[in-house]
Amino acid sequence: MLERFNCSVTVVEDGKAAVTAWRSGRFDLILMDCQMPGMDGYEATREIRKVEGGTHRVPIVALTMQALQDAANECIAAGMDDYLTKPIDSDKLDACLEKYLSGTCDS
Repeated sequence: MLERFNCSVTVVEDGKAAVTAWRSGRFDLILMDCQMPGMDGYEATREIRKVEGGTHRVPIVALTMQALQDAANECIAAGMDDYLTKPIDSDKLDACLEKYLSGTCDS
């Protein structure tokens, strides 16, 4: 779905790999699955936010199966900027890209 918007995509297998990828490259947006083996998306986000400190803050959007308000609150508390529920709705993904990338990808 992201490639449809001409975005470059990097896929990793878990939260630890997400943090490693973030450290080694420049990302305009991170779509972070909350439920991953080992280090989950919440922990990975907290690690990224801790390392970012006061520098450039990359938007992190949670991908979660939970549509409850508690899930949204947990995502925000971990340092995520927003969340999308799975299965991903292409219109909501489009709106998310518009909101956070402002022209970085062609949509």
